[in-house]
Amino acid sequence: MNTLDIRPLTDEHPFGARIGGVTRDNAADEDVRQKLRDVFWDRGMIVFEDIEQSEDMQFALSDVFGPPQVYAIKGLSIDTGKRQGIINIGAREGEGTIVEFDGRRRAGHVPWHFDACYVPKLNRAGVLRLVSNPPEGGMTGFADGVQMYQALSPEWQAKAASLSVIYYQYNMQQNQRFGMPDDWQLIQLQEMAQTLSEASKDIPRSVHPAVWERKTGEKVLHVSPWQADGIAGQETSEGDALLEELIQQMYAVMKPYWHDWKTTDMLIWDNWRFLHSAGGYDPQYGRDVRRTTIQGDYGLGCLLEEWKDRAAAPA
Repeated sequence: MNTLDIRPLTDEHPFGARIGGVTRDNAADEDVRQKLRDVFWDRGMIVFEDIEQSEDMQFALSDVFGPPQVYAIKGLSIDTGKRQGIINIGAREGEGTIVEFDGRRRAGHVPWHFDACYVPKLNRAGVLRLVSNPPEGGMTGFADGVQMYQALSPEWQAKAASLSVIYYQYNMQQNQRFGMPDDWQLIQLQEMAQTLSEASKDIPRSVHPAVWERKTGEKVLHVSPWQADGIAGQETSEGDALLEELIQQMYAVMKPYWHDWKTTDMLIWDNWRFLHSAGGYDPQYGRDVRRTTIQGDYGLGCLLEEWKDRAAAPA
């Protein structure tokens, strides 16, 4: 069995790890697999360094953490001829969504979010592999919900813990309602994003708690600005203002890690604990990123109508 090289992500961040020495062979060893799962639970995200760059290795690594979730979205799913479960979340030159804020245009920018917030059942994790990246930019950010909750004031900890947030898949790109820069402008919408947006109008909204507690006792601030649609039971201007203020409080305390990709990296993050963001890059370039998704359900999400029924039920 090869020895794993396990190190902190950085000296500044209380989360994350770097691991070297993972191969297809030792990824099949149960002792190694359990060690990787333990680090994942404890640290929340892992950068795997100097790892074989192949679909087979990505599937082998993903299988350590759970069964794959297969996306049935035309244009995203990739047929490898071997297995289903890899999607392409990049865009070719000139074809991606382009936005402008803070005085700069950028392609491929994705705001802070957790994946599939708009459905009740949250996937467990995502595994990323970079095929090609622009010469500058193209970084991926990660923000730990445990760190953010602990950094909130006691007042905001209490406020956040009392809230459930509504999510709506339609609130992407030009439809995002909360946590937006004041000077944000949509310059170009990727064709696939437009198709997904239109197809999602009739999808029911879901609800997730703004704060939840891990089995080891840590509380997690878990609010996705992207696709948020209000506070359950408070769909009013006052409720919207409260959600916006909570998001701004979250932005003020988050200490994100921005991963500057190497072509020898793969990366996994805990979707129940972390927010992530794509920083974007110069629109003259493209980017090719492959992702596998790990199935899961933390059991705390529900459809909005179910939440309303529970709220109306006698105590």
